[in-house]
Amino acid sequence: MKSRFLLGLPLLWLAACSSVTPPSTSTGSTPAQGNVRYEAASLAAVPGWNDAALTRSLEALRTSCRVLQKRAGWGEACSRAQTLNETDTTAVRRYFEQDFSAWRILDGSAGEGLITGYYEPLLNGSRSQSARTPYPVYGVPPDLVVADVTPAQRSRTSLNLRKVGGNRLQVVEGEGELVAKLSEFAIDSRTNRLKGRIEGNQFRPYHSRSEISAGKGVAGSQILAWVENPVELFFLQIQGSGRIQLEDGSMLRVGYAEQNGYPYVSIGRHLVDQGELTMANASMQGIQDWIKKNPNRMNELFNVNPSYVFFRVLGSADGGPLGALGVPLTDGYSIAVDPRFIPLGSPVFLSTTWPLSEQPLKRVMLAQDTGGAIRGAIRADFFWGFGTEAGMYAGRMKQKGSLWLLLPKGVAPPASAT
Repeated sequence: MKSRFLLGLPLLWLAACSSVTPPSTSTGSTPAQGNVRYEAASLAAVPGWNDAALTRSLEALRTSCRVLQKRAGWGEACSRAQTLNETDTTAVRRYFEQDFSAWRILDGSAGEGLITGYYEPLLNGSRSQSARTPYPVYGVPPDLVVADVTPAQRSRTSLNLRKVGGNRLQVVEGEGELVAKLSEFAIDSRTNRLKGRIEGNQFRPYHSRSEISAGKGVAGSQILAWVENPVELFFLQIQGSGRIQLEDGSMLRVGYAEQNGYPYVSIGRHLVDQGELTMANASMQGIQDWIKKNPNRMNELFNVNPSYVFFRVLGSADGGPLGALGVPLTDGYSIAVDPRFIPLGSPVFLSTTWPLSEQPLKRVMLAQDTGGAIRGAIRADFFWGFGTEAGMYAGRMKQKGSLWLLLPKGVAPPASAT
């Protein structure tokens, strides 16, 4: 997953509708927040719906249904999806129109948000360190410890904790084995886990990117592979998964395992703020070009982002990488979303444009992933697939777009806060 991270590539590193009271069946997601609301619409009347090809959308939905079929209200829609002949385009379109309700996602007065792209990169590497492959891909450090926290707990000044096995800590009332001063940790409204290390009787934040790059905390970590290019390794961490081609020609697939607890900070946004890049060229390719021109400042730039991702070896290198839903992503038909507003697994009709273009791009996507930088109701990261061409599209995608959440009839969108 992207974060599940299958951590997105935020490129700034930087029909008549009517409001209705939603039906009662839960989506299984947390309630919506702020001014976000969902307006019911006829799917057949959604602009661009009749132009969308649905065959691969159905295939991606079937993948989501491995999880969704166990969720209240989804059983019948998932069963019918399995029986359809995907080559009968009329039947597939009729299925979506008859079985699903469309909900336009609005955030205050805004009906459009940012659509970016991500992909699964290919790196060259080796099982052994050498002059050609000096950069390590780390597994989870043995001293990284995690504590689950509730919203009420994270608002305190300190927490008492005890060890509960493995690398887990538990918050306790009264005296504990360890104390965490929350002012030391990076905490926001989405924080549900503190990640750190134990120093005596203190639970302290884990090492930042600059500290890890200097060797702190990773001396005992498993090294999954050594790769040729530090820039590609940095982008692998942003993407959250990728494939490494080894010297014998075999492929090693790695995916997100853990993260050091620091929030993602956009290096593209930093370069724009510093006057080094313009908004127009703050893409992945633009950042790579800047690094080529300023190689001595590469580490300085990387360390602007204190977040560091640790990996695990995944299974077969065939098919798409696993997203946060726990199912393989589908090239061009999976998106990463903020699950506070869009339930994971759900179909979403996306209306946007192709990268660096005004050409319409309208598809039923499947919300199968999340991302540390994917925050907000009208916010999505488009999964373009594997390799160089996918990276080209992902790196240039920074489009406006609208989203319609598709749910089986009778299933409600997340509860609106307004």
